Amino acid sequence: MTDTEVSLLLHCAAWRGLLQAQVQVELSERFNRQTDPAVDRHIEEPALLPPHTPSSDRAKEQQGDTPHSRQRMEKSCITHSLHDAAQSSLDRRSRAVNQVESADSVSALSPASSTFSKNADDPEPLLTLRLGLTCYKDYLGTNWSCRVAELRQRGEAEFGDALALLAQPLGVGGVLCTANGQVVLIRRSQKVAEAGGLLDIPGGHPEPKVVCERLGQAVCEEQISVDMMQQRPVVSELFSSVCAEIRDEVNIPLSSLGEPVLMGVALNHTSAGRPSAEFYVSCSLTSDEVRKLYWKGGAEAHESTDIVFLGRTEVLQLDISCPLWAELCPSAKGAVLLYQTVRPDSA
Repeated sequence: MTDTEVSLLLHCAAWRGLLQAQVQVELSERFNRQTDPAVDRHIEEPALLPPHTPSSDRAKEQQGDTPHSRQRMEKSCITHSLHDAAQSSLDRRSRAVNQVESADSVSALSPASSTFSKNADDPEPLLTLRLGLTCYKDYLGTNWSCRVAELRQRGEAEFGDALALLAQPLGVGGVLCTANGQVVLIRRSQKVAEAGGLLDIPGGHPEPKVVCERLGQAVCEEQISVDMMQQRPVVSELFSSVCAEIRDEVNIPLSSLGEPVLMGVALNHTSAGRPSAEFYVSCSLTSDEVRKLYWKGGAEAHESTDIVFLGRTEVLQLDISCPLWAELCPSAKGAVLLYQTVRPDSA
């Protein structure tokens, strides 16, 4: 039995995950959301917040008064345009977002392709992601729109792609494992826009502004364009952003975190198949040390209310039949499925 909230777009089990040097990106405006006057007018309409947002917070976010709300509304996000984002050598039969698939049935990376190397030590990149730009407002106005089914139908009819009119911002998440073999979960605050009260992994999204800053370009977020960014800094931000989220949400210093390992990409079907790159990140601290740091409070401590630890074996055995599964938000479910499939820390 599978969970209809989540499925896997691709996994990297053949290599037990990919390191930063094994991933490259192709940047182009061709991978942005298709614009349409009617859709753009709909995006500008008020009250376009996710349905899980408490009413008081919905009003505050519309006024721009909740913490980080103004920044989020203006912030550009690197987007993974699923219709063209994954390298063309991916098995297209496993890319339909309206088809729920079990972890065992997905084999989206094709080692036989000339684009992907069978040797994990090969210096050539093993995976190419095609990326464009989007923003949080477009995400709310498309993926979270009450008209999302209509947008998918129009995308299929007019562009031959159900996702063409959707923002599809690429998220990041980290399966964080402590030195004593405990996986870290945090319970989301009831005040956050999505999945309030559920257990999640630390995560967020890459920041185009950070990419520009690393390239010495001081610009407003509204002025950022694809041609201002470069491939390697974007890949670096994709990998480093997950560590930054762990630091801010769990209060763990970056010096205590290992190199992120990309396990694959999961799709969240509660937000119209929004993709998220899920990583495995080791930690040199024990669960007790992590717990103490968490309760001291990090930069984004307001986003969660508790920390929970699960043993590796327990995580590997989690499935839809377990009571705990119902407490996981979709992003955590996708990360767990990828961890079970890729097993990046196996001997």
